[in-house]
Amino acid sequence: MAVHDDEEDGDLMGFFNKPDALPAEPSGLAPLSDARIKAVLDARGYNYGVDGDGDIGGIWDDHLFYFLRIGSEQEHLQVRGRWSRPLSAAHYTAVLELANEWNINKLFPKTYVRVEDGDLGVYAEHTVDYEPGLTDEQLDQHLACGVSTALSFFGLLDERFPEAVEQFRAMDAARREQE
Repeated sequence: MAVHDDEEDGDLMGFFNKPDALPAEPSGLAPLSDARIKAVLDARGYNYGVDGDGDIGGIWDDHLFYFLRIGSEQEHLQVRGRWSRPLSAAHYTAVLELANEWNINKLFPKTYVRVEDGDLGVYAEHTVDYEPGLTDEQLDQHLACGVSTALSFFGLLDERFPEAVEQFRAMDAARREQE
């Protein structure tokens, strides 16, 4: 691969440090906002809520998902899902290896595991920087892909740890009986 040498300026990577080399402000891109996230969720007929912190979230296939705006200007959109199954910290290494294998072989979502009060918290996140804005179609695709790819990972966990699925179902049934 040849490196372009901008001999006029004597600057080796001239494009990256010339503000006027950037394209003009893209048209048709609107800023990321909670209202736009809610509009996409509404258009898909998804059931969601807003918690006390103002975070948008919902349950998909028994798993909790949040649609978070993060960053200094809240310009990053993160779809974060948490696997709902109870699994003891004794399984940490096996889940960590599965998450690592996923991260090696898949572009997204990023997956990780951590110990939370003696059990495992297993997460999937898909984050993109939308500082220049995004189209409604991009927003819709990000939300749909973030949820569907996380659910694929959670499905793999369910296959590998069926005892956690059974324990979750038993706990869920007991909770429903008390309602």
